[in-house]
Amino acid sequence: MRHHYRITITDFRAAKHYTLSQLMWRVALSGAGVIATVFLGSLLVIQLMSGRIDRLNGDIEDLRARNLEAEQRNDELLAHQAELNRRIDARARELIALTDDLEQLESLIGVDAPQSLPVAERISVASHTALERRLLLTSIPSGYPLAETRVTSAYGMRDHPVDEGTRLHGGVDLRASRGTTVLATADGVVEWAGPNPGSGMGTMIKLVHNYGFTTYYAHLDQVDVRVGEYVREGQPIGRSGNTGLSAAPHLHYEVRYLGRRLDPRPFLDWSLDRYDLVFDEEERVQWESLAETVRSKVRVLDPRSSDPAPSWSAISP
Repeated sequence: MRHHYRITITDFRAAKHYTLSQLMWRVALSGAGVIATVFLGSLLVIQLMSGRIDRLNGDIEDLRARNLEAEQRNDELLAHQAELNRRIDARARELIALTDDLEQLESLIGVDAPQSLPVAERISVASHTALERRLLLTSIPSGYPLAETRVTSAYGMRDHPVDEGTRLHGGVDLRASRGTTVLATADGVVEWAGPNPGSGMGTMIKLVHNYGFTTYYAHLDQVDVRVGEYVREGQPIGRSGNTGLSAAPHLHYEVRYLGRRLDPRPFLDWSLDRYDLVFDEEERVQWESLAETVRSKVRVLDPRSSDPAPSWSAISP
């Protein structure tokens, strides 16, 4: 029995005996060892896989967090893109409106700029030309010296209303009741302000303007400026009246160029929207040389602007 093993299994009924040879026992032990090894190996593999799964779960959570962050960033970018699109649409509408306004301005000031020019260059040309024209309109007599009036006696030969005989009426008479505010029709310096005996103009104001122009405001009741004072276009300078050789209250208004009387009517009606009027109707002024002088001043005042083409000039004599 040396090479055999007896195994006894006992329960409450009886005892059973089994005999195993030593070889079988070794086989059984070997099998048990293999099973134990497989079991332990399986436990190790499961442990390793469990750690791997935990790491994968961690990676998945990290990826989910990154994905959520990316989605939030994407939402922010979409919102920013929508805002940019809104701004682009608003700027496009503003550009369309600006282009329409620019076309109206170009039409008003007589600029025929090519439509192919960039808007910025067209604005530069228009502003350059507008500056020239505004400089002229404030430097040379333009518009009426009274806010509301009409011409009652025009420039030219007429029967004098006080003295007998026919005389040259060197200006225009404008309807005005006594005390009506009189306005300067251009920037200038006061050369005379007060009574002018012997001239028939009574109390008068004489303004000296740029480029050889002067204006006279006669038959005044009141003077509000002093000799040597600088006045601006549209500034109140006195009150209308009935002084001098005058049959009734009114304003006598004259425009002179180098001391020579001009018909004031074109200057009265001269404005930005009727800009060519005075050049077409008054030929005794050297408008072209005057235009070049104004352009030179504008280049000094606005050096960023380039010299516009002749067709875009502020003056079209």
